Amino acid sequence: MNSRQLQLALKKQRLQFKSDMLRDRWIAHAGGLAPVLGAADQVRAGYAWLRGHPEVVVGVGVAVAVARPRAAWRWLKRAVVAWQFWRKGQQLLAR
Repeated sequence: MNSRQLQLALKKQRLQFKSDMLRDRWIAHAGGLAPVLGAADQVRAGYAWLRGHPEVVVGVGVAVAVARPRAAWRWLKRAVVAWQFWRKGQQLLAR
């Protein structure tokens, strides 16, 4: 192994050690975020479950529409406005 290769190997090893140290430090500092990240994971899992079971969403919507039609209508109007706002935002960002 020539001098250049040896220098590169040593530099690579130093960078790997530094990376390990920084990763360990980040893990120690990020420990306080574990509850927040856990909650975010649960929300994401719930969303994935709902996407896999749309009949539940439709059933709840029908039940609310039958039990409280005015409230259902009000929430439907809000949802349509939010959906339109979301679509406009996506179009603006796509430009």
